[in-house]
Amino acid sequence: MNMQKMMQQAQQMQANMERVQKELEEKEVEAASGGGAVKVVATGGKKIKEIKISAQAVDEDDIEMLEDLVLAAVNEAITKADELASAEMAKVTGGMGLGNML
Repeated sequence: MNMQKMMQQAQQMQANMERVQKELEEKEVEAASGGGAVKVVATGGKKIKEIKISAQAVDEDDIEMLEDLVLAAVNEAITKADELASAEMAKVTGGMGLGNML
């Protein structure tokens, strides 16, 4: 394989990776904790778009529990966003593990 062809393939892969990252900003993941008492929606780009808290989760005598539920749901949403990003980048890179290059 000649060097020019390799450079073209690398440029094409980079363009595809940039496209996928933009697409990830539009995709959403949802996570919940406390049996659905707290739900978090995040983008594939790890932006939190929405947090829903059911009335049953609100107990003014136990704010710590609510804080823990929110934290757990946010962390799960970020994990799901990471997994989505890895899966989408693997489609572009052929599993070469280049998703963190951008």
